[in-house]
Amino acid sequence: MDKRAPLIPGYEKILDRLVDIALAAGPIGSQTDKYFTNTSRIVAAHGDTDVTFAVFMRRRVVAALEPTIRMVQRLVPTARVKRFYEEGDIVPSESKMLEITGSMAKLSEVETLVLQKIGFPCVSANNAYEMCRAIPYAAFMDMHARHGSGAEMNILASYGAAVGSAAAKHADSNVKGFVGSSQDLTAPLFGAAAGMGTMPHALVGYTQGDVLKAMKLFAETIPEAKTLIALVDYTGEEVTDSLRCARWFYEEAKLQHKNKVFGVRLDTHGGRFAEGLDYEKSVDTVGHWLGVAGEYNIVEQVLGGRAFQLDPNNILVDKVRRILFGKGVSVASIIHVRRALDNAGYKQAQIVASSGFDPQKCQVMGAAKAPLHMVGTGSFLPATLTETYATADIIAYDGARRVKVGREFLFD
Repeated sequence: MDKRAPLIPGYEKILDRLVDIALAAGPIGSQTDKYFTNTSRIVAAHGDTDVTFAVFMRRRVVAALEPTIRMVQRLVPTARVKRFYEEGDIVPSESKMLEITGSMAKLSEVETLVLQKIGFPCVSANNAYEMCRAIPYAAFMDMHARHGSGAEMNILASYGAAVGSAAAKHADSNVKGFVGSSQDLTAPLFGAAAGMGTMPHALVGYTQGDVLKAMKLFAETIPEAKTLIALVDYTGEEVTDSLRCARWFYEEAKLQHKNKVFGVRLDTHGGRFAEGLDYEKSVDTVGHWLGVAGEYNIVEQVLGGRAFQLDPNNILVDKVRRILFGKGVSVASIIHVRRALDNAGYKQAQIVASSGFDPQKCQVMGAAKAPLHMVGTGSFLPATLTETYATADIIAYDGARRVKVGREFLFD
């Protein structure tokens, strides 16, 4: 397969900006590994040759290769790139993703810069894909920016999330996927004109902990916002503040904000239970929601019988229990707030959740049918840097196949 099928409309301008940022750091020779510069000089001095690099990763990923391809095209315009997976395809571990063919003198020196653009978006895409498939009925918002190292990483990560989301939608038409970003910079990757967001804890602190006052200030100062989302965990009164804000929106200010959507965001600290819950009440809450009695019976239903039986030491089971019944933003806390809003007559109020929504947490949330409208997350970022490492090996010199022992699989 040598064609390219971009899943993200308008991605070109943003990825070109990515290359500009990379090149602004200094000349290629100052950024690449020195042994590649040495190789480039030696080959240029003793006779250049046409080589083919094969690029692969050691773990399963979702293909998000355009940042790499655009980097190659900018740095070595004469190089030929052949891709073996389209954007959004699942790539098995140690499967050849790209072949890059051209001048050894030119390609050697850019290898470091090219490899830097592969792993991060591909792993981010894989994680986003799994998260969107796990909770298909909820929209996702990219909130990774503050965990990044700057604009270059932000673009790579967001591009990966956008590709993973699009791939999930392609696999399942019911998937809502990622609908926006907290940054203007990366918002276009999700089809949005600008970044989206509500309020941080700092704004609630600014109003002496009064989230309703903070929401009123938000509505007054940012009238163009289409949603009013109250961040209700600041004082530890998630239910009380959710109802207080809903009452104001639907009963006192309903005409003033009739074209807006109201919701609450749960971001409860992982060191405490949400208002009105403890462990036992959390088990009861989830059990009633799923129609299952007993915490381990609940876990088995959520985890699946086979996985449950394969975990005799309860390592995975305990992780699932924490997400279902534990402190912080648990399945129980989301159900608890949902019920409070419904019982008060505010069934149309939306619930946004954040705090550690990585692929594993999303799997549990989706399996338990947690009543979410949106998830705000940056936890599609790779869990460890080592899982983002990509490798390139030359597999042909002037058409003659040659590679180091152990990498013969790249000939396939």
